Amino acid sequence: MSPRLHTAVVQDKPEKQRGRRVVSVVAAMAVLGGGLSVGSLAYGAGGGERAAVREGAEKLVREDGFPAVLAAVEDRHGHVRDYTAGSAELGREAEVPVNGQVRAGSNTKAFTAAVVLQLVGEGKVALDEPIETYLPGLVRGDGIDGNEITVRNLLQHTSGLPDYTQTLPPDPFEIRDTYYNPRDMLDRALGEKALFEPGAKWQYSNTNYVLAGLLVEKVTGRPFGEELTRRIIRPLGLKDTYWPKAGERGIRGAHPKGYAASAPGAPLKDITRLDPSQAWSAGQLVTTPRDLNRFFSALFGGEVLDGAGLKEMTRTVPAAEGSPTPGTEYGLGLFRTPLTCGVDLWGHGGAIHGYETFGGVTDDGRAATVAVTALSGAVAAEPEEMLKAHEYVQELVETAVCE
Repeated sequence: MSPRLHTAVVQDKPEKQRGRRVVSVVAAMAVLGGGLSVGSLAYGAGGGERAAVREGAEKLVREDGFPAVLAAVEDRHGHVRDYTAGSAELGREAEVPVNGQVRAGSNTKAFTAAVVLQLVGEGKVALDEPIETYLPGLVRGDGIDGNEITVRNLLQHTSGLPDYTQTLPPDPFEIRDTYYNPRDMLDRALGEKALFEPGAKWQYSNTNYVLAGLLVEKVTGRPFGEELTRRIIRPLGLKDTYWPKAGERGIRGAHPKGYAASAPGAPLKDITRLDPSQAWSAGQLVTTPRDLNRFFSALFGGEVLDGAGLKEMTRTVPAAEGSPTPGTEYGLGLFRTPLTCGVDLWGHGGAIHGYETFGGVTDDGRAATVAVTALSGAVAAEPEEMLKAHEYVQELVETAVCE
């Protein structure tokens, strides 16, 4: 079946004033690319950008096996162009909803870090204070001591804590309906040996952000999702972004179906209905490409954090290990990725069964997000093919920003 493709300027806002930049760095993600022509989006000229993104989206469906692709590209004045390709449901000619809702996966971490940094700005949390101060007696294990792990270590992935996701069953359909309490996930991680001493190196671990969510709840006395909604989602007007309720397995708004494979090379099956508690404050959010662009743009426009908070968030350490992009660095819930067009992309990216997303913003205000409706590992039978599919999704973001 040939991919169904939609390309349109669906939002054409007048030029807007962004908040004053408080640092010269920008918003990006560790795996996406770069820069976007203002004129092409604002005035409908940009045939080069449109053709390149259109072709890239088609290839992701036709050649790489992703069921559907959604993308949103925004210029520095806030003008947006949306793209879709493929089918919203395998086996049917189902149009992919423009700016449809998807599971955000680890993009959630940038939101979580922003909430913690707001608490830092309010004097309720200190970045270099041990997590033991806020969650006494909780972080203990083989080589693990909460007195040695700081809040900064958690947000920067330098804690040495094992990743609880490595202990989950490999077949996503086995746990799609399982509810996990955050303490369940933490206990899984603390049952493993520490990976290294805190601060010794960088290694991505979802456990860090489960602890960050528990920190928010302890300090505020409120559920994490409520704080995230009150502090980030509602003030920024992210009308298509929400925190799923406990036990909520569907997706509320217009969305393409998400697909997974029970094993590498196995047929894709619908996994849209999924209990996202297995990701919680590390990856539970539901959002859209446009809303992700809006969040990262607002973050670097000074609408989320003050200057001191954003400065801390963008203090990075090398994080290129395991990344296809040399020079990748990680701050507090943010990747900084150098692009081939000479700019940096700040943002994140996310992968949760059924959906993979990548995107971010540049220091001059260009933004792009691409979402696909299966993980790279689900559409590829071999590890090498998986890495290539993953890179192709990232390359489409770079094309959208740099073309």
